Amino acid sequence: MTAPAPTTPEVASPAASLRAARRIVVKVGSSLVVDQKAPATVWLAGLAADIAALRAQGRQVVVVSSGAVALGRGRLGLEKNARLDEKQAAAAVGQSLLMQAWEAALAGAGLTPGQVLLTRDDTERRRRWLNARATLEALLKLGVVPVVNENDTVATEEIRYGDNDRLAARTAQLVRADLLILLSDVDGLYTADPRRDPAAQHLPLIESLGPEVLAMAGGANAEAALGTGGMATKLEAARIARSAGCATLIVSGLEARPLSAVAAGARASLITAPATPLQAYKSWIAGSLEPAGSLAVDNGAAQALAGGRSLLASGVKRVDGRFDRGDCVRVIGADGGVLGLGLAAYAADEMDKIRGRHSGEIEALVGYKGPGVAIHRDDLVLHG
Repeated sequence: MTAPAPTTPEVASPAASLRAARRIVVKVGSSLVVDQKAPATVWLAGLAADIAALRAQGRQVVVVSSGAVALGRGRLGLEKNARLDEKQAAAAVGQSLLMQAWEAALAGAGLTPGQVLLTRDDTERRRRWLNARATLEALLKLGVVPVVNENDTVATEEIRYGDNDRLAARTAQLVRADLLILLSDVDGLYTADPRRDPAAQHLPLIESLGPEVLAMAGGANAEAALGTGGMATKLEAARIARSAGCATLIVSGLEARPLSAVAAGARASLITAPATPLQAYKSWIAGSLEPAGSLAVDNGAAQALAGGRSLLASGVKRVDGRFDRGDCVRVIGADGGVLGLGLAAYAADEMDKIRGRHSGEIEALVGYKGPGVAIHRDDLVLHG
């Protein structure tokens, strides 16, 4: 499934960015999900109502939620400074409690949640990245609200460093979201800690993440957000999202309906992105990947590609190199010139089986129901 078409209007305020976004990732921290060692059911119901309102407007929403370890600690009677293995045990117990809480909240708003457990490897290793993206795309296509969490029972680094802000940014990359919303216990970034300095100024619009801006989070805002994250991790997440063409909103989650509050003009900080998600994705394909092979195509396929179409297997005449599904390959024209680069929908051996064949024949040839194209147009960058 292709991500919704990116929006093009200028979005110079938090409220405008929320109105313009078509695919949104919302990150919720433990301090908001958990209240006195139990799920914050009333607040979760309010957020679920906000998500339902966005869905009714045709938007797609992915939730990245902390809280499993905190809920598990409460059930097991463990302290916050528990040993690492005890935290992993707490995560094992707390995952079901967390999903029960989201199930109750989203079901109350007429929505269906789907649990997705990820680790850093899943968002940084190419094959796992492809599988995770396919799963999330399928859930969104089916009308499900994915609820993403770190697989804390096995991912020790994530427990030690509190990486759910980073995970939210990586999730935004995966689904090519155009807006990442980080719910916090403050309403954005300030020039200094507003709880200590009454002269601190709120920054509603941030158009670059240079050293001066990052320094504001390292000291003055270091205590922002309860739990294991802080303002510094939120700006790091914003930097990751920004490189993928995704804007970021840092929003107070202390409101009963935090997303509705932003839409109504509540204070928040918007960190803009210089490109759309699709533009950033194609720039990454064009400039960051080393081709592992090539596909030679006929003139008809070349003309279709020039017209903005995907590369069909029927137009592939020759397969060269050893590559896996998702690897970068060159597309070679009939005259031997390079037409562009793209991500192969099938491995080299499978591509050799389906070359020159119609899309309806692919399943019988490779033994499973896969994509109907050799390279999807969203995964293709043409030269010239």
